[in-house]
Amino acid sequence: MTETRMTGTPTMWRRNNDSTNLPEPRPLIRVYTGPGTLDAVAASYERLLATERDMWFAYPEKNLALAVVGAFLLIEGTEETLAPFRATHGTLLVDSAQKYLDRLAAEGATVTDPLIKVPTGSGFTARHRDGTIIEYVEHRPTEEGL
Repeated sequence: MTETRMTGTPTMWRRNNDSTNLPEPRPLIRVYTGPGTLDAVAASYERLLATERDMWFAYPEKNLALAVVGAFLLIEGTEETLAPFRATHGTLLVDSAQKYLDRLAAEGATVTDPLIKVPTGSGFTARHRDGTIIEYVEHRPTEEGL
């Protein structure tokens, strides 16, 4: 995944590519944006929060591009490609997806999307007993070290 988009941006860039030692989950608020707008939306959040994005990556299997600025997960795609993701209320970056799968099972949550490999590592989605739908993702370095 070291190829670049037409703009020359790498298909994946992360300031910290391993969440193994994350002391607590990092909550990410989802923001959905249309095709070709990710860079402008990310720049707007960078100005608003006075912080730089710490992640950008393509998810070609889902026709999405994503960036993280502070506590915001920006997801770019068409209405059609974004539709399956809009029901998810938020994302938690965690140290171990399996650990959270076990905890959620003990709490009576329902896994709606099983643990799978994603561009940044692995993740799954679960519906908590109160109906909240959360994606849990762990980040691991890629073969390229990204």
